[in-house]
Amino acid sequence: MPTLSDVAKVANVSKMTVSRVINHPEQVTEELRELVYAAMTELDYRPNKVAKALAQNRTLVVKVMILEELDTTEPYYMNLLIGIANELNNNHYALQLVTPYSNDRTECDGFIIMGMREEDYAWIAEIDKPVVLFGENDYGFNYVDSDNREGTRKATSYAIANGYSKIVFIGIDVDARFERSREQGYLEAMESAGLQTEIIRFGNHSTHSRNFIRENLAHYPKDTCFVCSSDRLAIGVTTGIRQAGMRAPEDYGVIGFDGVFLDQISEPKLTTIKQDVYKIGESCAAVLLEKINYPDKEIENIAFSPQLVIRNSTRVINK
Repeated sequence: MPTLSDVAKVANVSKMTVSRVINHPEQVTEELRELVYAAMTELDYRPNKVAKALAQNRTLVVKVMILEELDTTEPYYMNLLIGIANELNNNHYALQLVTPYSNDRTECDGFIIMGMREEDYAWIAEIDKPVVLFGENDYGFNYVDSDNREGTRKATSYAIANGYSKIVFIGIDVDARFERSREQGYLEAMESAGLQTEIIRFGNHSTHSRNFIRENLAHYPKDTCFVCSSDRLAIGVTTGIRQAGMRAPEDYGVIGFDGVFLDQISEPKLTTIKQDVYKIGESCAAVLLEKINYPDKEIENIAFSPQLVIRNSTRVINK
């Protein structure tokens, strides 16, 4: 098997330089890194990951914190965690899931945090390890997310194009950047079309939206489309429409947001804005590993473009 000395000989550099490229790449010029990486590829040299971690004083552990109640978000976070775990495993890292109340913020190489609220950013800023957030934010933390504004703009534009006479946004009653972005996408599409806007907010529980729709549907004319900030809220809306003696999509339209399982068990199945949650999870891990390996490198945030998936909760007008 090829050795460190073999790589040094092919790259025409010292063993110390090869070791530095492997263990502290941020301390070496890009030209030298490429030279050594080319030699490693040519020889099929594979560094010992554990030895490399020890040399870098690393643990090969990433801690993941979910800061909101899982009963309102499953199975969303399960798909996200599988994506994170897969990317970490491919890079010989282990995932450790910790509670938001844990005081143990040591013995790891970095954090992936999700479900943040405004009050969380102050203590997150005190963490002295690399941090990546799942969720756009206004505080300068690196993040991976869907393009929330684009998503609701797509949903609202679809409702407009299909001739709904009134379009109402059902939002999540939470002070968070993702929700503000989703509402902004709705507002932009409506204002561009010269239509009157209406936003109603609830906690992210289907019972809240169900009860409201069941009790207040008579105030909304038939041919209203409800654009929702989550599939959970959208399921509540479709249930409320049915309990009020009406039907979707024949009488009212409903569009969700997330596209992770709930949209497919709804009756009718939901038209929704689908996020590639598994891919987002992989990217969260990849961005964090890049921050760990290159602490001085400027890392760009990632916003994935979500997809409009058309199913049975909206009608289509043939024009």
